[in-house]
Formats: sequence, C-alpha cells, structure tokens
Amino acid sequence: MPVLVYTESDKGKFKKNAFEVASYAHKVAQELGDTVTAVTINANEDDILGTYGVSKILKISNDQLDTFNAKAYANALTQAAEAEGAKVIIVSSSADTKFLAPILATKLNGGYVPNVVAAPESTSPFVVKRTAFSNKGFAHTEISSEVKVIGVSNNAFGMVENNVSASVEDFSPALGDADFTTKSVDVDKVVGKATIADADIVVSGGRGLKGPENWGMVEELAEILGAATACSKPVSDLGWRPHGEHVGQTGKPVASNLYIAIGISGAIQHLAGVSASKTKVVINNDPEAPFFKAADYGIVGDAFEVVPKLIEKLKEFKAQNA
Repeated sequence: MPVLVYTESDKGKFKKNAFEVASYAHKVAQELGDTVTAVTINANEDDILGTYGVSKILKISNDQLDTFNAKAYANALTQAAEAEGAKVIIVSSSADTKFLAPILATKLNGGYVPNVVAAPESTSPFVVKRTAFSNKGFAHTEISSEVKVIGVSNNAFGMVENNVSASVEDFSPALGDADFTTKSVDVDKVVGKATIADADIVVSGGRGLKGPENWGMVEELAEILGAATACSKPVSDLGWRPHGEHVGQTGKPVASNLYIAIGISGAIQHLAGVSASKTKVVINNDPEAPFFKAADYGIVGDAFEVVPKLIEKLKEFKAQNA
C-alpha cells in the first residue's frame, strides 16, 4: 500500500510545500517499505515530483477545481486514497489544507495530526512530533487509527531529492453538486512577488512605520532579499496594507527561515503566529518592546534610519558578489 501525498499547486505551478511534503512522504514510505503516490490537481509538469521520491502520480484535471474548495478537494483525495488502498496520507500545513485535512480524515475515519516537524519517531506504534501551544512546545503524538493523515509544517523537513522514475495516470474522481455547495465569490492573490506561504524570507511592518506612505522601504528591502511582505493586524485593520498580508495567530501563520519585523512591538497573538520562523530579527526604537524577548537578533533604533542603511549595505554586498 503506497503512502499518498497531496501536492499543492497554483495556476498549474507547484508550490514549494509540494516538494517538501513529497520528500517527507518518501521518508515515511522508506520506513514502511512502501512507495509514494502523489495526487495533483490541475498541475503542470507532474513528472518533476519524481525528483523528490514520487513513483506514481494521479493527475486530476477538472476545471471545477481551479479554485480551492475544501469539500470537493477532500472528496477527490478520499477517492484517490481508497483507489490506492493508502493508509498514510501526507499533506502540508497550509491554510488550505488545514481546512481540507479534517474533512479528509473524517471521510476516511482516520486520525489527523497537523504541524508535524519531523519524520515519524516510530511507525509501530506510529508516533510523530508536532508543535503545540502556539509553537511554544512540542508534542509527541501517537496515531492509533488505521488511516493516518499527517500535516507537515512549512520549512520543517525541507526539500530532499530522491530521484525515481514517476509514472503518470489520469484520475477522474466522481464529484457532484453536493461537493460545491460552498462557492468562492472572490480570490485576492499576490501577483508578481513572493507569497507569505512560500517565501523563505518575510519582511513585516507594523504601526511603527506611521503610515502607508512609508511602506516603500519595506518593499525595497523585501525585493533585495527576494522576500514576501507582511504586516501586523493593526496595520491591515487601518487599511494601510491588504488583509492578505496580515500575519499572526489571527492572520496567516509564518514559518519562514528568516522573519524581519520592522516597527512591530510584538503582541502575543503576533508572536504566536510567527514563532515557527527559524530566525527572527526585530528593528524597533523601543528597547522594552516584547518582540525583543522572542527575537534571535534585535536592533534598537529608528526604522527610518536603520532600514535605509540596511538596504544600502545589502546593495553593496550584492554588487560585490554579482
């Protein structure tokens, strides 16, 4: 029985987490003595998944699934899992899959564990390590159900190449009107730059920037670093930045390799949402700002002086190493 992995894509292009979960699935399959079967939905260049250990691909092509729909996607994956006889299903811990995975687990009568950060500690019993208490600690969780659904945290396992030859098969799940009772009215997406979910680096701004007219330096810093831009909740509430850039416990979670917070004091909800980032850098003129206690590196200073100098030094560094 293969390990089944759902590999996310957007407009036909695989997201970074698709390769991470494929790598994780290959590791689990090795421990179980099985192979990996991936499910793709309206994706192009499916065979690239073979680079990350996928030996079989079930390719779903359905215009109704161009926009994410948790119920319909879960039904499609349920049918794929049943067709393959899969008992272990791997997904990411993205915003979409956190809606999809509980429905999938319910349909398969399985156990679901999100935010997993490492390969299984054992497979008999099946025990995984995940973050808990808003990333303040870890829990070692045993999944005792026959079917196991595992959500892997972004940037936790990484992309590991395990080249195999991948076969591609068309797969057409039976979907009906009942799967589309919920419809998307509008989708607001970032265009032409890194997204918060996929970015290795995120540059975020808070009320310390004083107004939307000062966001140019945040965007310039992000462009130099190849980073995504983000903001705190008060900033999006004030209308300075789109709500899609709001990160934190009440916004989008961040698990980047580097998170730079500019003019953000560090409310507990914000810290909880970004604490999974591996390295956190804070720039704030208040030495008592709570964020400094959670940061790996901190600069006490005026953002309007520090950030331009940082941009200047990064430009010099890139020019010297071009």
